[in-house]
Amino acid sequence: MTKRPLDILDSVLNRQPVLVSLKGGREIRGVLQGYDVHMNLVLDKAEEMENGQVQKVGTLIVRGDNVIYISPSIEQS
Repeated sequence: MTKRPLDILDSVLNRQPVLVSLKGGREIRGVLQGYDVHMNLVLDKAEEMENGQVQKVGTLIVRGDNVIYISPSIEQS
């Protein structure tokens, strides 16, 4: 049976980092703590990646209308 998009998000919820691409070219990596049908996201241990630099943000709420895509992330050390 084919998984629905929200089923895929459920499978990574509180488990592994995700990479979130936002409008304006911003990228955030963090552990998905929750979401809703509007794609509003709560990320823990969030980091913003810009020009090869990583800035730790902590817990972050992302408004769904800014989200372009969400993808499982390979955590870099």
